[in-house]
Amino acid sequence: MTWLKPVDIDPHAQSSYAAFFARLESRLNDAATDRPTLVRETLAQAMYGRDYGALLADAPLAALNLDSRNVTFEAEYYMATDDARFQQVKPLLHLWKSIDLTPLGQNPVFGIPLRRILAGHVFRTVGANFKCWQNVEFSVGYNMEVGNDVVIHRNVLLDDIGGIELHDGASVSDYVNVYSHTHSVLDGPDVTLRRTVIGRGARLTYHSTVLAGSVVSDDAMLATHALLRGDVAPQGIAMGIPARVTRVKIRPPGVVEGFTGAGIDSATHPHDAGRKANPQFPHATPNQTRLPDGDAALAPRLPLSDPLPEPVGGEG
Repeated sequence: MTWLKPVDIDPHAQSSYAAFFARLESRLNDAATDRPTLVRETLAQAMYGRDYGALLADAPLAALNLDSRNVTFEAEYYMATDDARFQQVKPLLHLWKSIDLTPLGQNPVFGIPLRRILAGHVFRTVGANFKCWQNVEFSVGYNMEVGNDVVIHRNVLLDDIGGIELHDGASVSDYVNVYSHTHSVLDGPDVTLRRTVIGRGARLTYHSTVLAGSVVSDDAMLATHALLRGDVAPQGIAMGIPARVTRVKIRPPGVVEGFTGAGIDSATHPHDAGRKANPQFPHATPNQTRLPDGDAALAPRLPLSDPLPEPVGGEG
């Protein structure tokens, strides 16, 4: 049961917004629509209240930066990005990011429906009632798989280059980072992609980080500022750096509040073995790390005989 309440706005404003959304959806559904042109026209009106052609004549630098063909995204510099797929979604990500910086994007009754429409044309899949607040970043967007009733709050980074799944009812709080790629400790360009899975009703709370290949089970929770490099069992509450399950929600066995049927359990869910992203490094890197000399206190917790997972971080 939600704790939120409905909020009404001026009927004329609401009808104007609804008409805009209907026109945008119609044009995006038309295969003949040139997306960069649609986006630059939309941004010229939203940001400057002018037609793109008039803006180009009077303020060319401002106008040129509204056209996604004249800007680059970080993802375009990486070998792992499927350029053909990215070019399809790039204009819409440009619209998404740019509108977020305007009063329209800061207005929930406009920004949230707009992002819901764009997600339907950017993500691999998106379910009903998707709610996304402002200033959320995606690496490519097209590797996002999002279920029903998913909520993403402000200033979140979703590095979906290797794939991210957010299952029904998942909640991602402000300033969370979720990664799906890692770098070798020996060679930064040696990148591995691993799908990251967030189960039904799972909550990633403020400022937490999930590293690539982790599986957060149904109804689990990652605590504030926790760093997860692994899995969380169903109903588990993981805390700390590195995150460990320290509490378990008290519920009847097998019950996930608000959901029925099979879900995500890290003990049985398939884990991504990883795909190499850089052809210069086609094979898995063997473990070549060791403890600092004389640091025997760490040895019981990190024995040299146990191979470490290849990555130690997810940042690009």
